[in-house]
Amino acid sequence: MIPRLIASHLIDLAGKYPVVTVTGPRQSGKTTLLRRSFPGKPYVNFEAPDTRARFLDDPRGFLSHYPDGAVFDEFQRIPDLPSWLQVLVDENPQPGRFLLTGSQQLEVMSRVSQSLAGRTALLKLLPLAIEELANAGIHLPPDRLIFAGGYPRIHALQVEPGQMLADYFETFVQRDLRQLAEIRDLGLFERFVRLCAGRVGQLLNLNNLASDTGVSQPTARAWLTLLEASYVVFLLQPYHANMRKRLTRSPKLYFHDVGLASFLLGIDRESQVALHPLRGPLFENLAVTEMLKWHFNRGRRAQMSFYRDLTGLEVDLLVERPTRPMAIEVKSGATVSGDMLTALRRHAAAVPTATDTIRMLVYSGELAATQAGIWLVPLVDFPTALTHADNSP
Repeated sequence: MIPRLIASHLIDLAGKYPVVTVTGPRQSGKTTLLRRSFPGKPYVNFEAPDTRARFLDDPRGFLSHYPDGAVFDEFQRIPDLPSWLQVLVDENPQPGRFLLTGSQQLEVMSRVSQSLAGRTALLKLLPLAIEELANAGIHLPPDRLIFAGGYPRIHALQVEPGQMLADYFETFVQRDLRQLAEIRDLGLFERFVRLCAGRVGQLLNLNNLASDTGVSQPTARAWLTLLEASYVVFLLQPYHANMRKRLTRSPKLYFHDVGLASFLLGIDRESQVALHPLRGPLFENLAVTEMLKWHFNRGRRAQMSFYRDLTGLEVDLLVERPTRPMAIEVKSGATVSGDMLTALRRHAAAVPTATDTIRMLVYSGELAATQAGIWLVPLVDFPTALTHADNSP
């Protein structure tokens, strides 16, 4: 097992809350994390039909077998479980009593907010981050990271990415979708997901996406919600402020795992990445998800957006922080040119109130430096730079 950075925060929160809920994509390592962190806890997997049946036949009797709590895996399969747990933890609020995992975030969050508000800590576990791989002695170049993604089984067991991701996607379509919604034409839905992969790092145009797929706009919206609920994609919202400049209102589309996006684009060899027309957006997707992981692995919320106005000025990432905010531009080139820094300089001029902003260029080269106040950061050093920025006064 590759050690997960979030483990220390999980254990800390389990010492403070009677319930800890960990959500994230399937196969991101939630079960392994909880079972390794709490080896003495009984483990229950609600994916098993017979286990679900036993609970539904006698919920009170089922839970009586776990007076000191348990790890309940994929708990969204039991809609009433949070209500039953509420009663139990109100009677006995012992910290760390129940540990829950779920891989359908909208459904999970709805049930948790209704029944376990104030009783559970919430954590999100995404696939492996660059710093987790590095801590395990796995150092990969950007193109390999784009091709393989971060699912733990690929790296811990050296599984071929294409095979694992093909199985992952088939399982998602055949199992998760049928739990979330009825989709009559699975082939059309698969086309929709592949078209989403072709739009990584782009402004979301739902009408265009629906037209290219051959479905209505409401159907495309519903399918996108399913992808968000299943931790396949996420939308990065645009920056808004009380400014006279007109800013875009459309979000940008990204995948939680860039390896899955690469697979859906038909990339089946690492050597294809370098010449692929979407290498730049895929590299950007990789950097944006690294920012998410950096925050989630420390038990924090990621206050992220992007900046784009109608003059064409765009900065890939804006990060609000308790100390100094950050403006980050992502470029897939290995050599820093003056053009790469233009957007950050123009943004500094366009938003003069952000004088204390840390400005950073993340690129695929190897040299870390500072140029005219802008941090030049190789992708592999991005997590270290974020930690350094976090400690900056």
